[in-house]
Amino acid sequence: MSVSLVALACRTSDRTAGGGRGVEALAPLLGDRLGSPARVIGSPAPPLTQRFEADLAESRGCLLEAGGQVDDALGGGNVPLLLAAECSIALTTLPALSRHRPDAKVLWLDAHGDFNSPDTTGSGYLGGMGLAGACGVWESGFEGAIDPAQVILAGVRDLDPGERRLLEQSPATVVGASLETLVYVQNALDRAPVFVHLDADVLDPVGFPAQFPVDGGLNPDKLYDLLEAVAGECEIVGLEITAFEAPEDERERAALAAVLARVVEPLIAAVSERGEARVGG
Repeated sequence: MSVSLVALACRTSDRTAGGGRGVEALAPLLGDRLGSPARVIGSPAPPLTQRFEADLAESRGCLLEAGGQVDDALGGGNVPLLLAAECSIALTTLPALSRHRPDAKVLWLDAHGDFNSPDTTGSGYLGGMGLAGACGVWESGFEGAIDPAQVILAGVRDLDPGERRLLEQSPATVVGASLETLVYVQNALDRAPVFVHLDADVLDPVGFPAQFPVDGGLNPDKLYDLLEAVAGECEIVGLEITAFEAPEDERERAALAAVLARVVEPLIAAVSERGEARVGG
């Protein structure tokens, strides 16, 4: 078993250049930790502000590539680790996860639910519809869906009214950002295998930038503790890191990338150790 580290450079629903910079800054740090450089998929494209219909059509190839990477990794007994600018990749990555590991739960760490549908979205932003599409709430045009009962959203603190209703009607579990977040997440996961989706805006914007900042997020130490607890109790079957809104300043960008790399270290260590044990055994 090995970790398949993939950096998606292609555009999905990027409305700023920050997410692409974030992928570019984080990829070499995780590559160094894993001892193998990230495979870069696709070519950058200028950010655009447009409705989800246009983004779906124009980014279809990139989204299919994201799901294909998860398919390939899990099909080969490996662990996918994807870096992407936006959460839209969930439209294909989570259904791919479900095909290979229907026993796995999804830990969705995000300030937002990304559970809008075409009927509830006010902005028309595809990135705010990714999880709902992956759960089959609306028809995205991609194959498959994941059972929302397998999804635990944590750190969520900004939901649109229609999005909130959709989540209340679904069997997904929603955990806010509080002192009890770690305990609630552990109880919801119940030691099941887990695929982690980490949107960097789950962190508090006071110390970490976000395209859509929401006050009251987790600080890096708290998120590290949460991921350490999850890695200690659950089999980590995959990880995707999205929406690292990296600033233009190179030094600031490097410092923030180092913070994010440290936050996910418990997950990286867990899958690396499992791979070494399997090879040695």
